[in-house]
Amino acid sequence: MKKLLCAAGLGIALAASAGVQAAEKIAIVNVTDIFQKSPQRDAVSKKLEGEFKSRASELQNLEKDLQSKMQQLQRDGRTMKDADRTKLEKDIITKRDSFASKAKSFEEDNRRRQMEERGKILKNIQSAVSDVAKKNGYDLVIDANAVAYAGSVTDITSDVLKQVK
Repeated sequence: MKKLLCAAGLGIALAASAGVQAAEKIAIVNVTDIFQKSPQRDAVSKKLEGEFKSRASELQNLEKDLQSKMQQLQRDGRTMKDADRTKLEKDIITKRDSFASKAKSFEEDNRRRQMEERGKILKNIQSAVSDVAKKNGYDLVIDANAVAYAGSVTDITSDVLKQVK
């Protein structure tokens, strides 16, 4: 029985040391830092701004018109004829609903497009991380934000950033 336990213990120790040896070349990379410094990020930001500029402008105009009508109702509501006040109130409700609907649609479309473009940039960063890791012979690359302590592990962030640019 003792021999069996010793053999099992020795087997576990050998397996553990083999596992450590298999992943001996480890590096870390700060993907968030690369994303923030990525030139593609600024280009995408400008692209999306241009893509949504007309809709944003339309929303601003709708908001101004709605505020103007609400101020008119507040200012003149007591002195207006009932029919005119009712018409203005209905107009305000219609414009408010239209604004809310268009604003929601705008936000959803904008968020979706930002996520698409962010995904493309992150895919590019991931490809650069893989290239740098293969070039330098790293077995494992971990995001620096996921590591509590790195010790003497190599940080390849600057190499990846050079490749992304």
